[in-house]
This record gives sequence, C-alpha cells and structure tokens, in this order.
Amino acid sequence: MRLPPAIVGHAEEVLREILRFTGPADVTLSRYFREHPRLGSRERGVVAEGIYGLLRNKSVYTSFSESGSGPAMRRLTLLGLADAVGVDSLGGLSEEETEWLQRVMLIDRNHLPPALKSNLPGWLWEKFLAKFGEPEALALADALNTPASLDLRVNTLKGNRDDVIAALAQAPIIAEPTPYSALGLRIKKKPTIQNLPLFKDGTIEVQDEGSQILAQLLGAKRGEMVADFCAGAGGKTLALGASMRNTGRLYAFDISEKRLAKLKPRLARSGLSNVHPVVIAHEKDAKIKRLAGKLDRVLVDAPCSGLGTLRRNPDVKWRQTQVGVAELNVKQASILDSAARLVKAGGRLVYATCSVLDEENEAIVQAFIAAHPDFSLLPVSQVLAEQKIDLEMGDYLKLMPHVHQTDGFFAAVLERNK
Repeated sequence: MRLPPAIVGHAEEVLREILRFTGPADVTLSRYFREHPRLGSRERGVVAEGIYGLLRNKSVYTSFSESGSGPAMRRLTLLGLADAVGVDSLGGLSEEETEWLQRVMLIDRNHLPPALKSNLPGWLWEKFLAKFGEPEALALADALNTPASLDLRVNTLKGNRDDVIAALAQAPIIAEPTPYSALGLRIKKKPTIQNLPLFKDGTIEVQDEGSQILAQLLGAKRGEMVADFCAGAGGKTLALGASMRNTGRLYAFDISEKRLAKLKPRLARSGLSNVHPVVIAHEKDAKIKRLAGKLDRVLVDAPCSGLGTLRRNPDVKWRQTQVGVAELNVKQASILDSAARLVKAGGRLVYATCSVLDEENEAIVQAFIAAHPDFSLLPVSQVLAEQKIDLEMGDYLKLMPHVHQTDGFFAAVLERNK
C-alpha cells in the first residue's frame, strides 16, 4: 500500500530541524508528533523510521544525494524513507525521482571507501581505525549502525523469566533469554509493550542486557547501604533494588529533577520501597558529604559521550565532538572522585560508561587509581565469575555490539582497601 504524499513533506520538515543537531532526535520527533496530532500511528512510525535510517546512513546518503535533481533536503528525505519502507511504498514521487531512487538503492555499498561506508564522523572513524584496525572497525561501525533489538529485565520481586516468556507468548510476543544476564529477555521485533499487564504491574522493565550486567557487577546484597550516583531515569536503580530484595537503603542521586521524576512511576510499578531518590546540585553536594565513608557499594554510571548507544541514538555520533568528549573527561574524573568518598573500607565502587572510547574509560580509571592508593582494581573476570555470568573478560568489562549484541559498555570494579 502506498503512503500518502504528505508523509514526505512531514519527514522533510522534521528532518530539517533534526539535522541542526541542537538537541536529541527523539525529543524533536516527539514534539513534532504532538504538534501534528492528525498523523496516524503508521505515518508516525514511517517518518521516525525514515529519519533514523537517514541518521544511521548519513555519510552514504549525503554522498548519494549529490546525484539527482531538486532540493537536497528532499533527496535526503526520500533516501531515508526508501531505506525504511522501500521505493514502491512512497506516494507523490515524480517519475524522475522514482527512477533515481531505484537506481541509487541498487548501488553495492561494499565497494564504497571504508570511511564513507562506516557512516561515522571522520574523527570517530579515525579513532576506531587506530584502535581496532580496518576489518574490526568496520564490523563495529556496522553493528552500531544496525537498530538494536528490544531487551527486557524481569523484576525478580514480581516474577521469573520462564513464566514471563510464557505470558509474553500469549500476547503473542516471542522473547528469548539473553545469553549473559540471567534476568534478561530479547525481543527481535519491537512490539508496543506499554499496554501489557506484565509491564503495567512492574514484572518487566525495558533495559539493555549490557546495562543489566553493569548493575550485577556492583553485587548489591540484602540490607546494605548502596548508591546509584548518576541514577537518571533509574533503570539500574530498579535492578539494584531488586537484587537487594527490597531491603537496606538505596540512594538514587541525580542533578536532574526531571530525570528522577521519570523514576517515580517506574518505582511505583516495581514494588520497591527501599529506594530514596535525591536531587543534588552537583557531585560535591552537602547531601553527599553526609554519607562519606558509610556506603557498602556505589555505582557511577558516568555522563559520557553515549557513543556505545548509537544503535538506539544514531544522532549522537553527529552531535558529539572531540571537544565535547574532552569536557566530559574532566566531569567524569570529578564525579568518580566525589563518589569514591561515600565508599566505606572494604566497600565496592563501580565506574561505568556507555562509551567505547579509551579516554572515557581506562584512562579515567587509571588516573583515579594513581591518585587514590586506598582503592584497588578488582579484575572484572573475577566479579563475573562471582555473579555466575559466562563472559570472557580481563581486568575491565568491555561489551561491544558487534561481539556481544549489547550496547557498547565499559566498567571497572574498584574496592576500597580494608
């Protein structure tokens, strides 16, 4: 069935705004759809898919758009939409546009230069090339440019994985156990799960398998005092609360009241009562100082470039810069330093990012250890074995989308000397 010609106009209008890269693409799309309530769910889906297809393949499609005729923004929009639904589904095209699109879509991309084929900004491609070599850099780029599956975490306070798989099958939604997280489920297609009873009653939460593993590395136990230092909307907070069996005290710190507000309905669904959300002004807030040396475990999921999440947020690679990463490095070091003060002797500190860049990962941890002789690095291989997670790792956790089918994650486990 052909889409109405107006779809191209809507997609072009919102793409024009998104390509200014002044804010996250998903926020811009949500606002546009609110302002255009007459767009049906199918039309919204096509527009969003076309935009994301274009963002994933922006280098290649910008190059392709230099052929053809008419306004460049329309040509880019048509390439994104053709990527999403195929040329034949697009209504309102001229004969010339249809022929051009069909011709362009047949180009064998294997013959393109690697830097173009990677669909990454030049500075990022050069980093990947230097670190991994061309074949693996291309494999990583390809995985980052492929949409992610939908991962769920089963809330152990409300259910178990086998029962959830059976209940989802009734929907009917086919979910498979994730290979590494004992609580994870993976759904290849992307059904709407918000209306499912399992979601409404807090039995399942949306959470990437890599993120689930980060929470498990902390090893939070019953009755402990624990903090999620950069809690955000609280995906890891909820996982930690469940692993503590809803006992002890779990602080969810964040500088954004808006982000913590998103945690509240999730908390209500989850059945957790041991979580204490706390808005802080900055990482050195007096509310944090009062807890110095008192906590058993602290998770620092530091603000980072987000370059490990490109499967979900392809616009990040075009919005992030080397200067931006350098500014984040200063913040990351400061946050880790402040969070460390909370950890008591013998306690555990986990530093994590959703980045694949060394300067946000190993470099921050090594500088921290050099400045804090009272902390030692626990090999992640040892911690994974403790948690019965079957993953081959060395000193650090390094999850890669082209190897582990998760987002790109890094983590280091540190222990304060007794």
